[in-house]
Formats: sequence, structure tokens, C-alpha cells
Amino acid sequence: MMPIASTLIHRLMMPETGAEGPHPTLLLCHGRGADEDDLAGLARYLDERLLILSVRAPFPFEFGGYTWYDAAPDGTPDVPRFRESHERLSTFIDDAIRLYPVDHSKVFVLGFSMGAAMSLVEALARPQLFRGVSINSGYLPHQEIVEYRGESLPSLNILLAHGTEDPVIPVERARQTKTALERLGVRPHYTEYRMGHEISDASLGAIVAWMKDLM
Repeated sequence: MMPIASTLIHRLMMPETGAEGPHPTLLLCHGRGADEDDLAGLARYLDERLLILSVRAPFPFEFGGYTWYDAAPDGTPDVPRFRESHERLSTFIDDAIRLYPVDHSKVFVLGFSMGAAMSLVEALARPQLFRGVSINSGYLPHQEIVEYRGESLPSLNILLAHGTEDPVIPVERARQTKTALERLGVRPHYTEYRMGHEISDASLGAIVAWMKDLM
């Protein structure tokens, strides 16, 4: 199957099982300065039943790769770019659900760093769409630019992982994100790992087990 034309360039990886759809589906959102190939290597460790869509952020990054938005030193997004990325990611997800053989009841999203922030915002805006959301080395952007659908939030499954030695996004941002989610009625599965700004073997193993339980 060829990738559909949509709002975002993306890489399509069909399930390895060869079974007919609809398929459990995983959306991958990379961090700043990367592209749609950055997280694609995770596919070999994940459930073989998954249809995987790895998307490219819409804006070129001045130092190479792509970015979802410009950010201040404290991580606060540039609002116009943030909103454009959010709208384009939402449209892409709608297109993917409509045009690919997606099991609507088993849609997952995994984001890293800035891609984790985008994944979390998308999930909070439309929690009814997602079976599970994996947030890795990310954070919740300032709440005044995020819309929430409070009535559905308590049922949202969020796996939140962060490194205690992260030099890019300090672990305190993850702790603040956990607290903010709890105030919204969400109870994330939160774990800190002795690692930097990365997805380690240990945190990847937790993702695999968590997703398997939800499938």
C-alpha cells in the first residue's frame, strides 16, 4: 500500500502478520531536528500486528531536519506555528483513520521530545480517539494554548517516561506534566529512568509491555 496524500509527509509500515485489516495502529511523532525515519527503527521491537505511521513535522529546522514549532528556552511554543502543526496533525489523523485500514478502537500515538508534546496535546484535545499515548522525554506545553475535552480525559491511557539525567528537557518538566494531568483527572503511568534525552532499552521495554496489555 502506498502512503496517502495528506497534510503531513509520512512513512507507512504495514503489519508484519499479513493479516487483513483493520489493524491496531501506531502514530510516531519525532522530536525537533529529526524526520519521519527517526523513530521508524522502533518498529522492529513493537507488536507485529501494528500498522505504523511515522510522520514528519511540517517546518524545516534551521540546523537540519524538521520541527513542529519554535520554542522559547522554557519550552513555551510559538503560538502560530504550534496551532498550525496541531491542526495539520489532527487532519492527518482524520485522513489516516478514514483511508488506511485502521482499527478505530486501537489507535496509539508515541511521541519523543517535541513530538511527545504534540502527541499529548492531540490526545487531550480528542481523547476519545486514542487507546493509548506514550510520552517520552516530553512535556505539556503551557496550558493556555491547549484545549481539553474534560469529559473523556479520565479514561485516557498515558504512559509518561522521562530521564533523570535529561539535559534537554529537565525531569522537573515531566513531574510538572504529571501533576497537571492529575489535576485534569488523568492518572498517567509515570516512570523515571536513569537516562538522558532518549528512549532507553528499559523504557522501550515498558512501552512494548504497556501497549501489548492495551491491545
